[in-house]
Amino acid sequence: MTNREFIYLDINATTPIDPRVVEAMRPVLSGVFGNPSSGHRLGREARAAVEHAREQVAACLGCESGEIVFTSGGSESDNWAIRGLVGARGGGHVIVSAVEHPAVLECVRALEREGRIRLTVVGVDRFGRVDAGEVEAAFAGDTVLVSVMLANNEVGTLQPIGEIAAACRRHGVLLHTDAAQAVGKVPVDVGAYGVDLLTVAGHKLYAPKGVGALFVRRGVELEPLIRGAAHERGLRAGTENVASLVGLGAACDLVAAELAAEGPRLRALRDLLETRLAAGFPGLVRHGHPDMRLPNTASVAFPGVDANLLLTRLADDVGASAGAACHTDAVIPSHVLAAMGVDVATAMSTVRFSVGRFTGAREVEEGARRVLAVARELAGEGAAASPAAARGEVALTRFTHGLGCACKLQPALLQRVLAGLPRSERAEVLVGTETSDDACAWLLPDGTVLVQTVDFFTPVVDDSREFGAIAAANALSDVYAMGATPLFALNVAGFPVAALPPEVLEAILAGAQEVAAEAGIAVLGGHTVESTEPLFGWVVTGTTTRDGLWRNAGARPGDALVLTKPVGAGIWATAAKHGVAPAAGWEAARAGMRRLNAKAAEAVRAATPHAVTDVTGFGLLGHLHELLAASSCDAELWAEAVPVIDGTRRLVELGEVPGGTRANLEHAAAFTTFGPEIHGDVRAILADAQTSGGLLAALPADAVQAFHAAWIGERADAAVIGRVTGPGTGRIAVSWRPADD
Repeated sequence: MTNREFIYLDINATTPIDPRVVEAMRPVLSGVFGNPSSGHRLGREARAAVEHAREQVAACLGCESGEIVFTSGGSESDNWAIRGLVGARGGGHVIVSAVEHPAVLECVRALEREGRIRLTVVGVDRFGRVDAGEVEAAFAGDTVLVSVMLANNEVGTLQPIGEIAAACRRHGVLLHTDAAQAVGKVPVDVGAYGVDLLTVAGHKLYAPKGVGALFVRRGVELEPLIRGAAHERGLRAGTENVASLVGLGAACDLVAAELAAEGPRLRALRDLLETRLAAGFPGLVRHGHPDMRLPNTASVAFPGVDANLLLTRLADDVGASAGAACHTDAVIPSHVLAAMGVDVATAMSTVRFSVGRFTGAREVEEGARRVLAVARELAGEGAAASPAAARGEVALTRFTHGLGCACKLQPALLQRVLAGLPRSERAEVLVGTETSDDACAWLLPDGTVLVQTVDFFTPVVDDSREFGAIAAANALSDVYAMGATPLFALNVAGFPVAALPPEVLEAILAGAQEVAAEAGIAVLGGHTVESTEPLFGWVVTGTTTRDGLWRNAGARPGDALVLTKPVGAGIWATAAKHGVAPAAGWEAARAGMRRLNAKAAEAVRAATPHAVTDVTGFGLLGHLHELLAASSCDAELWAEAVPVIDGTRRLVELGEVPGGTRANLEHAAAFTTFGPEIHGDVRAILADAQTSGGLLAALPADAVQAFHAAWIGERADAAVIGRVTGPGTGRIAVSWRPADD
């Protein structure tokens, strides 16, 4: 953590609340507490404050106060404008642009899936600008709404809303524009633009978060989005957030008074920033229209530099946004850049900078200097690692792709790829690509079975030794799951030599060596390549006998399903990356990932298992399905019995669910039936992408006691979590507890 001044260049993400807005809100927070719907004096005071705010917002937009309806923010306004209009019109054809905010795109896609609209998405040019003629050409007899944003939030391009509005009027079609990024940066006059619906978001113009407005031109009918009492002229139920509305009104007053001078100042700052970045990084790519764009927004690409890694390195010093979203299972380029035809590599190197009311030339100069120092370093131009890294002050999650994107591909994609691999006809091959086992098995002439696997990824932990230890434990898991005894390992490492000193790699290898000593194996060498983030794993070789070889096929009806470690590690890793993981739970999760499955394998062996696998990237549901499908069986899973890291459910409720887990859950929908008592948080936990998870075994029902006897003295979190019900295709029925309880 640095004590340096933080340079905030991410105004498009959110603005600070202007101190003058805070002062306007203060009397309301401390004294005006009445319900605006109450008829007594305190209620009338609150109502007057709300209506004054409405007048201020209307004056800012150039409309009548009766055409302003208050909302909780931009996303609600967008959803309401679209759903409300479609509901009032009874469906129809809707046109949107390919670069809209997700609040628009996801809304119209949902309506299309529901069968309520027919949808057309029009493209943009290389600057991200919509062609008004293309919009008009898409009109049909049943077109009821066009939604095109006024200013793009990522690249800043301004759309030809006036031209689109004129086309809409010619055809009797209504026009909605999301102006969340425009209000406060460029003049916004609903009369001049000719729009029918317009979105405002408070936290984009120095007002509080959680408050916004929707302009609804007089005569336009909307179906209410929130039903209940008669608030907001019967259009939106819910007692008004008086203080925040007062803040929104005050913020709009400031915009109206200061925009004429603020616009040129912002443009000068943006141009200064782009000039400094271009001078310091030859080859810099600029996105967006050169002229018709927001005065405060600079979207630029640093070729050869991973933007997420750049911003992670700068996270304590500079605030900005990347052009690719990072999840635990993939890096997804921005849909805006993709629509503009920007190639994936350039999109992944794109950063959006945005300046604002409280940004000065000094902050721009210093921000550019800091960004360039790290960008050049990551591009390989720096001769030495960062000073913090040289001092050993390394938090590895700052050097990884957001949430550890070096994990498995999404289940459906990986299965498709593996299905196309050639299969060996050699008699010595006991396990190969024809199965979903995570290791191969080769029969030697003396009857010994050689088992080998490879696994490498990016553990989401900061400590270098722990990074290596967890990756090593994860790599060993597959060998234990095959019933083999590991003999030796080879290191597989990727390392960002321009960003980190060699001491970090040495610490990673030392952590892995600690695990090797615990497992009683030798590390005999390996291979290291340069990469954009630290990656580590092992090729592990072990041996067993033909009778002692475990497969994930062979489960039988009546078998008990046993799991030897709690689930939830992926959720905890995500929370830790976001800095919201409670210390005790995160320590338990790390300890679980670090713990070897050697003792668990001994206990499973004592019970003579029919099938065994381990729970890793595809989550409990995914790996159980693989075991069942390979065994031509179905099973029931008892959610209450599944061991879970304490506190995991609370993290899911807070939204700390990694992308890999969401992908697993989507994949599981094809083979899982959830009982009505299994809610979304429990489903996410059952699908959570694990690192070095436990063994999952199908044991003869009468051998469970032998398993527990062998497990005595170990941990108490192994459990019988279900049973194989009968022949089938790998389907899983999830209930809270056994039906006979």
